[in-house]
Amino acid sequence: MSYKVAVVTGAAAGIGAACSKRLAKEGVAVAVLDLDAERCADTVKAIKDAGGTAIAVGADVSNRASVKAALEQVREALGPISILVNNAGVTDFTPFEELTDERWDFIYAVNVRGLFVMTQECLPDMKNAGWGRIVNISSSSAQTGAVNMIPYSSSKGAVVTMTRSMAQEFGPWGITVNNIPPGSVMGTIMSEANREKFQIPTEVLLQTIPVRRMGEPDDIANACAWLCDERSGYVTGQTIGVNGGRVVT
Repeated sequence: MSYKVAVVTGAAAGIGAACSKRLAKEGVAVAVLDLDAERCADTVKAIKDAGGTAIAVGADVSNRASVKAALEQVREALGPISILVNNAGVTDFTPFEELTDERWDFIYAVNVRGLFVMTQECLPDMKNAGWGRIVNISSSSAQTGAVNMIPYSSSKGAVVTMTRSMAQEFGPWGITVNNIPPGSVMGTIMSEANREKFQIPTEVLLQTIPVRRMGEPDDIANACAWLCDERSGYVTGQTIGVNGGRVVT
């Protein structure tokens, strides 16, 4: 892969950190973005220690001014942005009848508006280059639904449909847009919160996964790196499920 610059959101830990490291391994310069740049230090250090190029950037993806300032930092330090991984997200376990307007709006601000703002602000660089890769991290909850997770699962459903429409709109500029809905992935903030909330024994959960193991952040990162590669240029608008077969299409 020739010199490319990627922005990965929600990249301080979990799937975002794994995607950052995997892209850096492919020779991509990575802007590791999270709400607080200091939280990204470990990810950046791991990339640099492995010989890669990375910087830490802080931004609230739902706030356009914050995003603009962060992306200017990226352009000044690394150059125009050609890869965007929209991974930042928040979850919720509130029963539907107990949801407040404020909680609903917060989930959608991060999971949906955040993706909209990040993509819109990175898009000019990709169009100018005639090349771009956008990978949106959705959720298997968007495919199956989930009890007590209506704002989360529906917001991730919006990510799936936004991906399809973006792929059609951006395709003429050589920009592909795909989404990955992870299944049960160990070591992420969301998955651990989910397990703690619902107290599902691991052996019971594994019975719902045909490959009989939990996912790891690297499983998602490997698929993300492939979608960002030159050789995946004819793949766009797709949902690439990385879930051990829990959801099949």
